[in-house]
Amino acid sequence: MLKHCVFLNFKNNFSEDEKKDIMTGLAGLVGVVDGMTDMTFGPNLDFEMKTPDFDYGFIVTFRDRAAHLAYEAHSTHVKMGAKLVAACTGGAQGITVFDLET
Repeated sequence: MLKHCVFLNFKNNFSEDEKKDIMTGLAGLVGVVDGMTDMTFGPNLDFEMKTPDFDYGFIVTFRDRAAHLAYEAHSTHVKMGAKLVAACTGGAQGITVFDLET
C-alpha cells in the first residue's frame, strides 16, 4: 500500500471554497482510478507548531505504485494539479510531497 501525503502552502487570498473545490475534484477519483482507495483532506492543525507555512494537506491511499501512476496521468489530476500549483505560494515550491509504502 502507498500513502501519498501532500502538504500545501496556499496563497493568502485563496479561499476555503476554492481549496475545497480542488480537493473534491481529486477525491472524486476514488473508485474511478483503479487502486485509489481513499483520500482525506483538511487544514493543518499544526499542534507542534512545526509547519506554519503549510496550511492545508491531503493524503491519498493507493494499492500500489501502478495505481499512483494511473492517478498521476488521469486528466482530472492533471487539471487539479495545475490549479494547486497556481494556488500555492511560489507555485510548485509551495507543495511538499511525501510518499510512504506501508
